[in-house]
Amino acid sequence: MTLLVKKFGGTSVGTTERIKAVADKLRQGHAAGHQQVVVVSAMSGETNRLLAMADEMMPGGTDPRELDVLLSTGEQVTMALLCLALMDAGLSARSYTGGQVQILTDSSHNKARILDIDVSAIEADLKENRIVVVAGFQGVDAERNITTLGRGGSDTSAVALAAVLKADECQIYTDVDGVYTTDPRVEPRARRLDRITFEEMLEMASLGSKVLQIRAVEFAGKYNVPLRVLSSFEEGEGTLITYDDEEKNMEQAMVSGIAFSKDEAQVTVTAVADRPGTAYAILGPISELNIEVDMIVQNAASEGAADFTFTVHRNDFNRVMEFLRTNMEQLGATEVSGDDKIVKVSIVGVGMRSHAGIASRMFKALAEAGINMRLITTSEIKISVVIDEKYMELGVRALHEEFGLEAI
Repeated sequence: MTLLVKKFGGTSVGTTERIKAVADKLRQGHAAGHQQVVVVSAMSGETNRLLAMADEMMPGGTDPRELDVLLSTGEQVTMALLCLALMDAGLSARSYTGGQVQILTDSSHNKARILDIDVSAIEADLKENRIVVVAGFQGVDAERNITTLGRGGSDTSAVALAAVLKADECQIYTDVDGVYTTDPRVEPRARRLDRITFEEMLEMASLGSKVLQIRAVEFAGKYNVPLRVLSSFEEGEGTLITYDDEEKNMEQAMVSGIAFSKDEAQVTVTAVADRPGTAYAILGPISELNIEVDMIVQNAASEGAADFTFTVHRNDFNRVMEFLRTNMEQLGATEVSGDDKIVKVSIVGVGMRSHAGIASRMFKALAEAGINMRLITTSEIKISVVIDEKYMELGVRALHEEFGLEAI
C-alpha cells in the first residue's frame, strides 16, 4: 500500500467549492488504495486578512507570540472544512493542529524551525483506514507556545511529515502543473520538466523560482523524500524532484532551467584599501543590520586600492546606501554608488559539471542579444549574471533558445 503525503494550499483551497474538489481528489486516491496524509494551508488571502487585523490592533509592531496564535487559525479553518467535506463523501477523516500532532519547533516565533515530530497518532489513524488532515505552517515549542514556520511553511510541514512517516512520495499541489524550464509568462515556449534534481531545484528556488519554498527542498534533499509538484486543477504527472543518480540520462541535459530574480540591487564601494579586513569592514555591519548579501565581486587592486561590488535585496537598497555613505570616510572609500534597476538571470543544470563551454555559450547568447553583463558568479551547477532590468525578458528568451529548452 502506497503512503502519500499531499499538500494543498492557497488557491487550491481558496473557496469551499475548491475544498470540495480537493476532497474528491482524495476520495479517488482512497479508492485506489493509497494511505493519505494531507497538509493544508490557509484559504487564499486569509493570512493577509489576519495580518491586516493584527496591524490594526497593534500598529506599532505586533507581538510575535500573539501573532503566531492568530495566524495559526487560518490553517485550522481549512483542515476542519476539508475533514467535513471528506466525511460528507462517506470517508473516515480526522484533523490535527500542529500542536496536536506534536510538531515540535524551536521558539523563534514567525520563523520557527522543526525539531521533532510525533506521528504515533497519525500512524494509528492510518491503520484504521482514515485520511489524516494536518494544519501546515505551525507547531509548538517546548513550552507549548504555538509557533509558525514563516511564509510557505506548509511545504516544509508536508516534507517533514513525509520524512518521519517514510512516505513513498510527498506531493505538493499548486496552481501550476510542475516545474518549468523558466517562467512561462516570460517565455511562452517554456517546457514542463518530468524530473529535476534536488540540487537544481534548490538552486532555482534560491535564484527566484517561486514554485517551492527553499526550506522544503532542503528538507526533502536531506532526508531523501521524493517530492512531486502537481496541479490542483489539471490531471498530470507533474514534476518529480529526486536525486540525479536515479535517472542516468539526466546527465544529458546541460542546462535544465533558467531562473531570474527581479528583487535585486547593486552597490559599489569605490577605491577601498586592498588589505585584509576590508571586506569584513563593509559587509560585517551590513550583516548586523540583518541584511543578506548575495553576489560579491572585488576587482584587481591598483595602487593599493580596489572596487568592491555586491548585491542585496531591492527592499534593503536604501538602508545599505545610507549606511555606506555615512561611513564612507571610515572605509577609506572615494565613492559609494548603486543601482536598484537590475535583475539576476541564472542558468542551472547538473549537466554543467560534465560539459565544457557552457559559460561561453551563455555569454555569446547575451552578447548577440545586445545585453551587457555587470556581474558574473558561478558554481558547479549554475552561472548567474546581473543585467539591466529592461533586458530581463530578452535575456531569458535568448538563453532559453540557446540551450534548446523550448517545448518539444
